[in-house]
Amino acid sequence: MDLLHDSGAQMVQYLQVNYKSSQDWFMFVSFAADLRNTFFVFFPIWFHLCEAVGIKLIWVAVIGDWLNLVFKWILFGQRPYWWVHDTDYYNNTSAPVIEQYPVTCETGPGSPSGHAMGAAGVYYVMVTSLLSIVLKKNPPTLKNWCLRGAVWTGFWVVQICVCLSRIFLAAHFPHQVITGVISGMAVAEAFHHIPSIYKANLKKYLSTTLFLFAFALGFYLILKALGIDLLWTLEKAKRWCCKPEWIHIDTTPFAGLLRNLGIFCGLGLALNSRMYQESCQGKQGTQVTFRLCCIISSLIVLHLFDTFKPPTKVELLFYVLSFCKSAAVPLVVVGIIPYCVSQALSHQDKKIL
Repeated sequence: MDLLHDSGAQMVQYLQVNYKSSQDWFMFVSFAADLRNTFFVFFPIWFHLCEAVGIKLIWVAVIGDWLNLVFKWILFGQRPYWWVHDTDYYNNTSAPVIEQYPVTCETGPGSPSGHAMGAAGVYYVMVTSLLSIVLKKNPPTLKNWCLRGAVWTGFWVVQICVCLSRIFLAAHFPHQVITGVISGMAVAEAFHHIPSIYKANLKKYLSTTLFLFAFALGFYLILKALGIDLLWTLEKAKRWCCKPEWIHIDTTPFAGLLRNLGIFCGLGLALNSRMYQESCQGKQGTQVTFRLCCIISSLIVLHLFDTFKPPTKVELLFYVLSFCKSAAVPLVVVGIIPYCVSQALSHQDKKIL
């Protein structure tokens, strides 16, 4: 592993030295690949364009990120920005000089890459869904093959950019981002064969949420009782991050877990709410005007909503508020906004009549 880590650290140094002018681009790509954008941007758009795709995005993102957490706890992956300082591999030679950036100091284990796994899973869902909608059961023609080629090329360009950005920022080694991409695509493909997610009731959403949380917490407590500290990476992050203010509580494993479970639980509540049934499943649910108004309103409201940052001084309070904030996102997108738009359009129709 030291040899693998060394080759990865050398690649990090190579990218930072030769592509330093692309720093802003790599930071933007890393920001764009965060699962937050799936929940706040992709989900509202896809849900009101094609409801099934929006639901699938949430399942793939949440379950994929939960699996990523479990894999990280099992694999104990290092991160470049602390490994080069912590290893004995360079006793007789000089270690690669690795720079850090505001988004470098992740506090969880490094393998597999969460950004790469999340981006691969989410974009795989969007690409396969887009192609199935556009092409449907059309016979294979040159035009269709060209379209498939262009879309899949775009998919791989995105994945390569995400992987290079995570390596450039010294957050991951090359083998970690490659593993992340493969794992993300596998999770997305698996859900392609599980149609029951589109008809899941509230009980299934709540029981799945409880199971995911109980499994993760139980796994953590069992290993801790055995003397294995799964939060060993937090100490390394605090020790080797060059600026303490770059370490954020929302990058810790349990912060991500509760954030995602909040989204999942909120989706279950929203899909089984009366507001959703009266708006999205009503007469106006199929109208283009209704859908466009829901998309635009959702994006605006969620952008304003995202400006609220839970206080971080009390850790338990932060986790609770993060869960509640995340649960509110699908409630707003699926229930509240469609209901308000439906009422507004109905009121306007009555005025015209």
